[in-house]
Amino acid sequence: MNNLRPVGVIGTGKYVPEKILTNSDLEKMVDTNDEWIVSRTGIKERHIAAPDQATSDLAYEAAIKALESAGMTGSDLDLIIVATITPDSAFPSTACILQDKLGAKGAAAFDLSAACSGFVYGLATATSFIKSGLYNNALVIGADCLSRITDYTDRNTCVLFGDGAGAVIVGEVPEGRGFKSFDLGAEGAGGSLLQLEGGGSRLPASAETIENKKHYIYMNGREVFKFAVRVMGTATLEVLNKAGLDRSDVDLFVPHQANIRIIQSAMQRLDLPEEKVVVNVDKYANTSAASIPLALVEAAEEGRMKAGDTVLMVGFGGGLTWGASVLVW
Repeated sequence: MNNLRPVGVIGTGKYVPEKILTNSDLEKMVDTNDEWIVSRTGIKERHIAAPDQATSDLAYEAAIKALESAGMTGSDLDLIIVATITPDSAFPSTACILQDKLGAKGAAAFDLSAACSGFVYGLATATSFIKSGLYNNALVIGADCLSRITDYTDRNTCVLFGDGAGAVIVGEVPEGRGFKSFDLGAEGAGGSLLQLEGGGSRLPASAETIENKKHYIYMNGREVFKFAVRVMGTATLEVLNKAGLDRSDVDLFVPHQANIRIIQSAMQRLDLPEEKVVVNVDKYANTSAASIPLALVEAAEEGRMKAGDTVLMVGFGGGLTWGASVLVW
């Protein structure tokens, strides 16, 4: 892909809802405690969407900031990709709702479903469109309202998730900069380990599916943890190899923020010091597709990346899926 025009990030934005749900709040709701949550996950609090907020609302706020960052308006956009597993509705797509809100009348728009890997899948898709010359720019957003599909009577899952949105504008960048490689993959055989069974064509909504809590996230935590630790390492090494780089070339590591133990395992495998790793799972918990862009944008806002730095992003999620990317900032 390097023989085509260089494509990278030219604008960034993020948004999290105002309401914060702390571990002490959860102690009043289920049989858990702050020490247990922090020691096992690293999570201290998470942001929760207001009753009148949907995924498109979170995405809109992040999109506006990304457009401002890039010096653009909605009318300048060629393409909008929203990575989410909590769309406003089955259709129209959240991307189409967002297109209207942004006044992006000339933009194609669609949603992408790859769970926590969705943002990296979206980056790869947008980059391919732009490198080919089909489009000149794209708005890629990872946004999820996981609070809408979380069972707050299940202490094993309710402590893990939060809401948020992260957005980037992808476009042409100077030679030598931009995305250098992607590694995307899936293990569909493990799909049942992390899923939302109800509401689709297999199990349409009914009194029975509601009674049996089929519209909430189900996760086999032990097996997903093992998958995550394995794939965070293998995908990272593969994407670096594709870019012709070594672990020592990484200036900043932006992993999916699901669990501090998984992040620490990846750090050890890659031999990366803490100062090269973005960790904000303590503030936001697992926000699915929003996880990596929230971490990336926050790092940019804090000045942790300078022009020419090699940024490594890697995520894993339901599907089961994984996605990794090497970006020269």
